[in-house]
Amino acid sequence: MFIVHIADITMFYAPASGGVRTYLDAKHRRLGIKPGIRHSLLIPGSSFSEHDGIFKVPAPALPFGKGYRFPLRLAPWRNVLQDLQPDLIEVGDPYLTAWAALDARRQLDVPVIGFYHSDLPLLVSNRMGNWVTNNVEAYVSKLYGNFDRVLAPSRVMANKLTGLGVRNVFVQPLGVDLQTFNPGARDPGLRAALGIDENTHLLIFAGRGSKEKNLPVLLDCMKRLGRRFHLLLVGSSMPGAVPPNVTVIDQFCCAAQVARLMASADALLHAGDQETFGLVILEAMACGIPVVAVAAGAFEELVTEEGGLLCAPNNPLAMANAVRELFNSDSVALGRLARKHVERFYAWDSVVNSLLGHYHAVLGAQWPQTANG
Repeated sequence: MFIVHIADITMFYAPASGGVRTYLDAKHRRLGIKPGIRHSLLIPGSSFSEHDGIFKVPAPALPFGKGYRFPLRLAPWRNVLQDLQPDLIEVGDPYLTAWAALDARRQLDVPVIGFYHSDLPLLVSNRMGNWVTNNVEAYVSKLYGNFDRVLAPSRVMANKLTGLGVRNVFVQPLGVDLQTFNPGARDPGLRAALGIDENTHLLIFAGRGSKEKNLPVLLDCMKRLGRRFHLLLVGSSMPGAVPPNVTVIDQFCCAAQVARLMASADALLHAGDQETFGLVILEAMACGIPVVAVAAGAFEELVTEEGGLLCAPNNPLAMANAVRELFNSDSVALGRLARKHVERFYAWDSVVNSLLGHYHAVLGAQWPQTANG
């Protein structure tokens, strides 16, 4: 039987990784059981190893990088790709691994797809200032102009690439694990453990406490909401000084732990205004709770009237008013609608089938009929 071999390559893969690792793991599991398809995943590691189609390629650890590694040598990555001889390569970051994939293409004569997971010019300007923006945009335009097809997780990201002159850009949303993130993960004892009563509205934020998440907006919002509302902050690098109606779990939590906390809350609160996709929004909705988020980034595409409310960015008063508006309506019914919405549009099986459509398009006649099932 003819088998098509797809290889993913990225440095965005670490123990505490976010959306990119979630995407790659979900994809690897599902492609592993698809007839007519072989899937390989190349990620950084301390030494070379292979297990179940996952190849670790040596790369040095980033200082204070929470497990991330930054490849410095192109040859080892290119050589693994040449040995694997895939029929198609998908690139998951804009750094050295991308150029390794393009280098391998010259020997293998196979298409390469670039998935634009992160807004590189925005990330760099946040850390170094706007003086480098033009150079970074030129770099993104050059790199992604080399790919046979470019995928972006949201329309806002696709539009940015198109604005930089990149062609063949397609929107490909990510998905959510509907089995892990579901209303049945609710823990009836969580409120007692937090010391709050049944009449207090429990809100949650889950993610890294990085600058772009705008956590000070959440804290200011909670001061305005008062004692009838309580916020649970879950994730690494959380603030130490918080209002009395905020509880912090300052550590990385596995998906099952996050699902338990989300399903036990009444709504998700998110003030980040630079999200390229916002997987945590879908995870909350999958747990059957509505969302209050800012009208910015990809959130305007994810949060519909079936999932929650949007408010003005960087405005704690507007966010507090949106939270009050949410709980003045039937927030429980809205949570049920949110669950149905993600079941319909963001199940990983549907996402992977959509991905296969992109692969089929670039491979053309090389695509095996057995891979369509």
